[in-house]
Amino acid sequence: MDVRFPSTVMLIFSVMAVGVRSHGIDGGIGCAGCTLVVSLAQQIGEMNNEPIIEAMQRLCGFLPSSYQPACKMFVTEVEPVVQRLVDEKLFTPDVACHALTLCTVDPGQKQCHLYPLPAGTGLAKSLSRVLSSGNARETRAKKMQKLGSDICDYFPVLKEICQFVYERVDDHDPVVDADGDRFSVIETLRGTHFRGRDCDDTDPSIHPGAKPIDGDRQSDSNCNGIYGVDPKSGSPYEELLCNSTTQLGMILLGDSAGAHFHIPENWVSAPDISLGAFEILPQVLADEFDWPYLSAMTGYKNSSLVKWPTDSTYYKFWQMDHCNHRDYQNLGVNGARSSAMNSTIQYSMARDQKLDHPALVVYSLIGNDVCNGHADTIAHMTTPEVMRANFHSTLQFLDTRLPPGSHVIATGVADGRILFNTLHDHIHPIGKLRSDVTYEQLYDYLDCLQISPCTGWMSSNETLRNLTSERAANLSKAIEAEVHAYKSKNFDVHFVQFDIQDVMKKWVKEGGKAEDLIEPVDGFHPSQLANFLMAQQFWEDFEGIYPQGIVKRNPHNDQIRQLFGDQGGY
Repeated sequence: MDVRFPSTVMLIFSVMAVGVRSHGIDGGIGCAGCTLVVSLAQQIGEMNNEPIIEAMQRLCGFLPSSYQPACKMFVTEVEPVVQRLVDEKLFTPDVACHALTLCTVDPGQKQCHLYPLPAGTGLAKSLSRVLSSGNARETRAKKMQKLGSDICDYFPVLKEICQFVYERVDDHDPVVDADGDRFSVIETLRGTHFRGRDCDDTDPSIHPGAKPIDGDRQSDSNCNGIYGVDPKSGSPYEELLCNSTTQLGMILLGDSAGAHFHIPENWVSAPDISLGAFEILPQVLADEFDWPYLSAMTGYKNSSLVKWPTDSTYYKFWQMDHCNHRDYQNLGVNGARSSAMNSTIQYSMARDQKLDHPALVVYSLIGNDVCNGHADTIAHMTTPEVMRANFHSTLQFLDTRLPPGSHVIATGVADGRILFNTLHDHIHPIGKLRSDVTYEQLYDYLDCLQISPCTGWMSSNETLRNLTSERAANLSKAIEAEVHAYKSKNFDVHFVQFDIQDVMKKWVKEGGKAEDLIEPVDGFHPSQLANFLMAQQFWEDFEGIYPQGIVKRNPHNDQIRQLFGDQGGY
């Protein structure tokens, strides 16, 4: 799904970079970033009984050491403005960010604010005491812009991050890939967190999912960790242990929900933030805030950073047949919709019809074709006709790339009304300390700035929510119609109307809470628990489609573990 709601640290960088590339109105994402960061600092100050500037410095101290100088430079620059607002008893996060010129009131637009404005003065009068003229405001804006530019240019680590944040890469291949086979040897930057680890990055014929070369007698050409010759029979282990099984790769063509977009809650909750909270910041940025190695489709390990365990379609493939080790590709992209999938994303898939094993491709775009941040959101939604045409084009492409014996399963678009219905009166993590910000208030604030991930569903307008779900249902029908009409050469194709509400109902029936299944920070994506439960639901769906089993259990799994241990890991 479209990700324009950044995390606290991402917001810090957008603040320092002045939001010059921001979307929306009235300052857009830079304004929201400033407001949330300043609010977090204010709450930290209250907890520690210290002035706001000291609290902002404390917040900088939570960052990894290489990021702290840039953050502290920013605090030094904004201190005079913030301190004057405090002295004048006009300080609120919204007023501060307007005074810093990161928030604006564009011509013809209403004032957007998350918190109540100062009583008796309002925004305009409050700002007049700090920015007494248009020239003062222009001077402040130039200072902030220069500060952002200097920070991005001066610090090498931030320069790379700024470029990465501002310029979304159109090709979604691994950044580190010496042999060009679309598999990598590093975890991040679309590496092994998204695709199986390459076991030889100098030879493009060697990669996960490949058919073994000469039985992998001498080396491991498909990176599943199984190679060599059995001394008793003289036969390659790959032939003895894998030839009689159904080897099948797992490939997701999806969006941020499939990639498992996640922002740690302790990044935005003042009572929970602490030293060490941002240690994983470089990895999170390099993975685009996605956690595909914990996702419902390609997850393969548990993590102490999240509460719930990992399960996935790929992991079940591996459990059934260890010969499928590392054969996964998560091509989930934040903001992906059917047009982007059809024009760019699908072409980053790595599969050769003759040299690779068959694969299961899951086509799952569950929201962005109806989700956008525009005020006239319905006008920017994909029509059923365009949705079907885009999906048809993707199927045609897959017919040129997938080996015979492959499978394609398409899911319908979600019904996102569960977001508002579940969360609207709950307290968002940014309001946890004072119980002063509900999800409905945050949704309306993002909507005012026109940077909501989904104006249609994250809205207090029930009629709009219903119209959005109506369009989503029609898009699902378009996908299903194409599934039934398409005549494939190399794969069978099926439709699953996956409904997160069914998973939610089961969870609540077992004593859980519905909100447990929604990401707490963005209030939009499936949580880690939801991914765990969805993996189980998907597997039930697969068993219904393939009653004989989409993957057969390999009777040699125990022997593979005895001979090859963890098969080289991930």
